[in-house]
Amino acid sequence: MHQVIDRRDGRIGHQLAGDREYVVGQGGNEAIERLAARVLDTRLPHAEWSHAAHFAMALWCIRHRADLVEPEGLREVILRLNDAHGTANTDSSGYHHIITIASLTAARAVHDSHNGGEPLHTVLAALLSGPNGKSDCILEYWTRDRLFSFEAQRGWGAPDRSPLPL
Repeated sequence: MHQVIDRRDGRIGHQLAGDREYVVGQGGNEAIERLAARVLDTRLPHAEWSHAAHFAMALWCIRHRADLVEPEGLREVILRLNDAHGTANTDSSGYHHIITIASLTAARAVHDSHNGGEPLHTVLAALLSGPNGKSDCILEYWTRDRLFSFEAQRGWGAPDRSPLPL
């Protein structure tokens, strides 16, 4: 069972049955707005940069900042956030281009299937309730060796296991 839940501390998260809770923030669309603002100004703590937060940011960019949906736009945002977290952006850690592009692709598909009119927290819940809700879902499309290669870290490489659904 998948659901968006209200936690006792007032934050909204996403609970995957048998999996860990992915915290998004406090209060629906407002939580996503606050998360996006904290990502953009590099105030989001590393511990809050979760799988759900990545998708919340992708959906927010799709709806509000088309310039950041371009791979180079989002790359710069993530590089700055990683720097603020003290996460080195190297050949084997930090920003990962394939994961970013695949996440944007998945977020765009779910966003567009909701006709752009539903609240973002509803779209996020749908996204996380689907196959992309698990943080390792990308391994359905890329082998671990290819995904974690130097080339994949820095640039695009087509899936080697199965095509991305569009």
